[in-house]
Amino acid sequence: MAKVRWGILSTANIGVKKVLPAMARGEFCQLAALASRDLGRARTVAAELGIPRAYGSYEELLADPAIDAVYNPMPNHLHVPWSIKALEAGKHVLCEKPLARTAAELQPLLDTAARYPHLKVMEAFMYRLHPQWQLARKLVAEGGVGDLRTVHTAFSYMLTDPANVRNQADIGGGGLLDIGCYAVSVARFLFDAEPLRVSASVEYDPVMRVDRLASAILQFERGTGTFTVSTQLSPYQRVNALGTKGRVEVEIPFNAPPDRPCIVQHQRGETIETHTLPITDQYTVQGDRFSKAILEDTPVPTPLSDALANMKVLDAIVESARTGAWV
Repeated sequence: MAKVRWGILSTANIGVKKVLPAMARGEFCQLAALASRDLGRARTVAAELGIPRAYGSYEELLADPAIDAVYNPMPNHLHVPWSIKALEAGKHVLCEKPLARTAAELQPLLDTAARYPHLKVMEAFMYRLHPQWQLARKLVAEGGVGDLRTVHTAFSYMLTDPANVRNQADIGGGGLLDIGCYAVSVARFLFDAEPLRVSASVEYDPVMRVDRLASAILQFERGTGTFTVSTQLSPYQRVNALGTKGRVEVEIPFNAPPDRPCIVQHQRGETIETHTLPITDQYTVQGDRFSKAILEDTPVPTPLSDALANMKVLDAIVESARTGAWV
């Protein structure tokens, strides 16, 4: 069966530890090459993951005619420039979220993608493809909670290392871009709509200058999306969707474990039904769904328009926190 030949830009942890081993198990993915600015590092990681070719520069990988698609897990400030270079080299692009630091920064990538309509580009919001979220959205869409009125998300972890890229403000660090993007995305996903306005409070680390605690209200036509995200709180994540007749709760909404079942609780009136989903690696699903879109020349699961819409909400949250007003 045909497979997409993948090249990987950088040895970022998320790729090496989570995404690439999962993609290697995919039905339509073949890990063909890996690049790092450190050739020794590239060779070591490639050998560990069973990737046949290693390059000491990203340019060399993009020049390889045997590469069909590129996975870009680099720090946020490098998402747009290297995704553009990949498109210009004739490669499809799967890029980690968020695609950019602002909607304005994202626009050149959208413009480039429009010039290469035969190439696929997607933001790697893998959580949406997991069966637990397909179920949760179906329950909500089919009236399983009555009229959906609010979606609440909590997502946090503890990270105080200033050397970590997520704590470097000038390259797109901070909680809003790293995990707040999930909270915005999931509210939009469940309401299947865009918020009309937002109100937010954001606290910044006085030394590292990254946002470390953010809470927001997203006002939709039918209700609200509320969330709190933090990079300096006890690790936790949960999503609750509440309606007029019930609720849906997703236990591990974003970092779904690849080695054990996931749980979705559905309450309807006084009855609570626990759905146990089959063991699934969402990164394998993502790699295969994107690869299949390439092989069959069909739309990718999540279009670029969704990435832009999500980024506009994140921009509005930052502006609301700065001004103290609804935006």
